[in-house]
Amino acid sequence: MSKAFNVLDKPWLPARLTDGSVVDLGLLEVFRRSGEISALAETSPPSLVAQYRLLLAIVHRAMTRAFGHWNNKQRAQWYLEGLPVPAIQDYLEHWRERFWLFHPEHPFLQVAALATAEETREKRKPWTQIALASASGNTPVVFDHALDNAPEAIDPAAAIRTLLGFLQFTPGGLVKTLRDADKAGALVNTAAVIPVGQTLAQTLALALHPSPRQGAEEDLPAWEREPLTIAQLRGAPVLATGANDRYTRQSRAVLLLPDDEDGRIRWLRFAAGWALGEDPNAPDPMAAFRAGSNGLVRLTFVDGRALWRDLPALLPNPDKQSQPPAVLGYAMDGHRQISDEHPYQPLLVAGLASDQAKLLRWRAEQVSLPVALLEDTDRAGYLRVLLDRAEGLFKDVSGLAARMLAETLPDPDSKDTRSRARDLLARGPLASVYFSTAERALSPVLNRLGQGMFDDADLAWNVALRQSALQAWDRVVVGLGRSPRALRADAKFLPRFHGLLNKQVPKVERAVSAEESIA
Repeated sequence: MSKAFNVLDKPWLPARLTDGSVVDLGLLEVFRRSGEISALAETSPPSLVAQYRLLLAIVHRAMTRAFGHWNNKQRAQWYLEGLPVPAIQDYLEHWRERFWLFHPEHPFLQVAALATAEETREKRKPWTQIALASASGNTPVVFDHALDNAPEAIDPAAAIRTLLGFLQFTPGGLVKTLRDADKAGALVNTAAVIPVGQTLAQTLALALHPSPRQGAEEDLPAWEREPLTIAQLRGAPVLATGANDRYTRQSRAVLLLPDDEDGRIRWLRFAAGWALGEDPNAPDPMAAFRAGSNGLVRLTFVDGRALWRDLPALLPNPDKQSQPPAVLGYAMDGHRQISDEHPYQPLLVAGLASDQAKLLRWRAEQVSLPVALLEDTDRAGYLRVLLDRAEGLFKDVSGLAARMLAETLPDPDSKDTRSRARDLLARGPLASVYFSTAERALSPVLNRLGQGMFDDADLAWNVALRQSALQAWDRVVVGLGRSPRALRADAKFLPRFHGLLNKQVPKVERAVSAEESIA
């Protein structure tokens, strides 16, 4: 394999400029124009997160090479005035030989040893092996009807974008080459959190992890390490040395095979990777943790559950019932040094949900939170109280609605009938109407909490929850139909429903409206 397609120069990284246009750029151009790029424009959430992590690892190593140590005041300067681009360009040029996508010894983020290893040299797999959105092997075919023995070729730019997302989000499971099974990628089943600024330069300055501690083990990205050997791929999982290692860990061994003179790719070699060991005392900087049945669990995307319902996992919590991602701490450290303070911090939350080796869904959401909420434990704690109230009310309304629905079915008092009613209710509009209605009032409530106006926030949220419950209940009643059983059930449970509302979210003479809250 000869050298071809250097990712420093060749356009492959999609970027949205501040004028709204989208262009593909090489890494050198991305950093040179980081002040005029508003955000990365990748459409695949796993690849989008992985691209930001790649850029952060590059910036961190470039700053380490140029300055050795830096502090939050310098980071704030980079946020306000732009990244030290010459230092980043000098770093990338120093390691230019490690950024060739096709290289006989150092293919970028790949394992050259697969070309000669007995277990892999005569074997190849379709490139869809590393495509989280594609069917391959025995995975179900839904929208992708590609065949393993006749894959469509993709260009190198698409291949590197696909590879980046795969290495970070691949679930653990069977591999059957070098090892029977392999560990998962660094962000398996994770909704990764990234604080974002108005430009790419600001985003990288906000999300940049701290400079290396004196005397600590050097935290090297994949391209600065010696090429992975078959012995390492066979070995036991290895703890990450830090964020640079996690952000670029080769969780699977891949070697892309160019198919023609243009470097288009149909096939690759594939094996178990350099397995990542997890240290519970050093979680991924972009992972948030919420309370689970047996301790804290990573925040992920669950069915149709909206992200705002899990906002407490992103906020400080002295009771340790949740744990915000370290990257938000980096951003807050930067904000304390920035003179032109912004009252809100936009966040990108993106990733892939999986169940063991089964990929379920991916999603990307954006939310903007008051900086005061991300810093002040009292305000964060009050938001937790408000959101717990929303969940508690929904649980009680759901229970009452399930009993009403059971009254419309034969043998309403039996256990099976009530179970069926709960199932019918779960597949109906109750949850979607309730939480979508409440979500429309969330922004003014957050605004009030950010200003420390707790009573107004409480009042506005109670009004919103009451309205949400009323609309959701009406939708359930409409779904009952107009049979005599349905009319009797409605008449029986309507007073109980209003009693529940009056107890949990009592009606007041005058409430703060959403419009007033915004003002």
